[in-house]
Amino acid sequence: KLHSDLDKGVGTVKYTLSGDGAGTVFTIDETTGDIHAIRSLDREEKPFYTLRAQAVDVDTKKPLEPESEFIIKVQDINDNEPKFLDGPYVASVPEMSPVGAYVLQVKATDADDPTYGNSARVVYSILQGQPYFSIDPKTGVIRTALPNMDREVKEQYQVLIQAKDMGGQLGGLAGTTTVNITLTDVNDNPPRFPKSIFHLKVPESSHVGSAIGRIRAVDPDFGKNAEIEYNIVPGDGGNLFDITTDEYTQEGVIKLKKPLDFETKKAYTFKVEASNLHLDHRFHSVGPFKDTATVKINVLDIDEPPVFSKPMYTMEVYEDTPVGTIIGAVTAQDLDAGSSSVRYFMDWKNDVDSYFTIDATEGTIATNELLDRESTAQYNFSIIASKVSNPLLTSKVNVIINVLDVNEFPPEISVPYETSVCENAKPGQVIQTITAADKDLSPAGQRFSFKLSSEASNKPNFTVHDYRNNTAGIETRRNGYSRRQQELYFLPVVIEDSSYPVQSSTNTLTIRVCRCDSDGTIQSCNVEAIFLPVGLSTGALIAILLCIVILLVIVVLYVALRRQKKKDTLMTSKEDIRDNVIHYDDEGGGEEDTQAFDIGALRNPKVIEDNKIRRDIKPDTLRFTRHRPPAEDNTDIRDFINQRLQENDVDPSAPPYDSLATYAYEGNGSVAESLSSIDSLTTEADQDYDYLSDWGPRFKILADMFGEEESYNPDKVT
Repeated sequence: KLHSDLDKGVGTVKYTLSGDGAGTVFTIDETTGDIHAIRSLDREEKPFYTLRAQAVDVDTKKPLEPESEFIIKVQDINDNEPKFLDGPYVASVPEMSPVGAYVLQVKATDADDPTYGNSARVVYSILQGQPYFSIDPKTGVIRTALPNMDREVKEQYQVLIQAKDMGGQLGGLAGTTTVNITLTDVNDNPPRFPKSIFHLKVPESSHVGSAIGRIRAVDPDFGKNAEIEYNIVPGDGGNLFDITTDEYTQEGVIKLKKPLDFETKKAYTFKVEASNLHLDHRFHSVGPFKDTATVKINVLDIDEPPVFSKPMYTMEVYEDTPVGTIIGAVTAQDLDAGSSSVRYFMDWKNDVDSYFTIDATEGTIATNELLDRESTAQYNFSIIASKVSNPLLTSKVNVIINVLDVNEFPPEISVPYETSVCENAKPGQVIQTITAADKDLSPAGQRFSFKLSSEASNKPNFTVHDYRNNTAGIETRRNGYSRRQQELYFLPVVIEDSSYPVQSSTNTLTIRVCRCDSDGTIQSCNVEAIFLPVGLSTGALIAILLCIVILLVIVVLYVALRRQKKKDTLMTSKEDIRDNVIHYDDEGGGEEDTQAFDIGALRNPKVIEDNKIRRDIKPDTLRFTRHRPPAEDNTDIRDFINQRLQENDVDPSAPPYDSLATYAYEGNGSVAESLSSIDSLTTEADQDYDYLSDWGPRFKILADMFGEEESYNPDKVT
């Protein structure tokens, strides 16, 4: 209510209201000044309003007092329930957790004024989820309420939480939320086999490394806590098998480590242990986290091929053993219950296998040809055994036959020796050490003996010293040797072996006498060196040879220079003779220029003597026929030439006469004399040109031109 001291209650004062909510939320009685709320107020929407009031004179409309400001505050009531803004909640806790284990903290928010009354004081409680969990009424922390909750029994829990204001008193408003709690797994359960004995049946033909069966232990845990490791307990038959874990199914896969044989053993029994890989020390007191089961494996009989008594057979036979001699036998048998008979035959691969045969029933191997150790020392082939009851079932074994040596070759010197002895050698000097070799396969400890032949033992030149270690030395017996007297010595050496029967051979050593220096170094072993002057050193010989080579080079150079000089002189003289004909550097002035070169060299001397004056003649008009080929294509050229001839004939400034000259003169004594046709007494009509056709294709055009007669207009021929 507003009231002015100037208001006497006679209706002369009018009250006005302005500010927040004036006219919309609040209104004022203009006469009494009473302020009323015209709609509901919500503190959570707007907790206070600021208004301005003024008293105005009704008549003059002028303010009676200054404008005053006042605040209307909205008082809170409990009209908002608590709300869980983050709900619903999801939480987890390990199984087997103790009582009071922390799970989750929830929080509810109340929009009422916390400073006024208990409208915003919230209390938490569990409506659903007891007796497994509890909640702190003030903080909202949820904890476990029961011990040893087992995930394998129940894994998921749904808890309903309530938050109530007014401190939980009657009449307070409440809100709820849901908390989904999951028990996480721990390794609290050992693996267990569902049965104590597993029976497996395995064919005896199963391959090593193949899987022959599976067993499985059950672990109710989850994830890595359920991973199982399988092991075979050492015992009967366990060494023939192995077991691994399938990481996807956690099954134990039993594999074969060694081959099975029904005839040897028909059944195997062993134990398998299953244990967890990841243990939890908190549950060791529960007991061992492993279990054991028995596995019984029955081997199934399969029809198998024969089995040889040995994986490989090795036999020996002497070379040159008579054909048909038995050198050994192979044995194979059928180990199946039926015990079928076995047949043997050779696995033919090449011609070498034909040296032996095998008895199909007994398996004995005999020679089929004579053997030679020096040709082939070892034979390797295969024998196949098959069952009579089932020939398709076969097995194979390798047979190696070593051919033993018979002492049939004598020992010989191992390599050809080039033995030399110095002219100044002393008696007892070793000049060569020799060894021997035998083509036979020498047994261990065989010895070779060396000695001189009987005819050489009486000669006083050389002797043989046997060192008793399969080597011998050649020693001198004289004091000095002379190349002038004898250059070569031939020493027969007898070599014997120690095998039976004893074989021996005589080997001849060639010993060359050489010139040596005082230290025994060989200088020359050639015969030509004997005739060289005594005392001529090697350096002097090289100098003499070098001088001879230099002299030969000088002679060759001198002869070459002489030939070159003679050739140059000849070329110069030839060029001088023909200089007037071919060596000039200008074209000249034509027929009128007689000073450019000496034309006398081209003239016949006889003509020069007979005609001292100038031989200029006036051309006469001749009438003759010429043999020309039909030339239709040369009409334009012929017309052009005739036109120029007529122009020169009527030209008074042209030379009136032709200058006669004899060209291509070969010189005095020529049988042909002058080859020029200008001075010839005969005419073209008297010439016979038939011989041109005999000169070949190059003269075919000339032969065609002069071979046929054609009449021409004499006015066109000059």
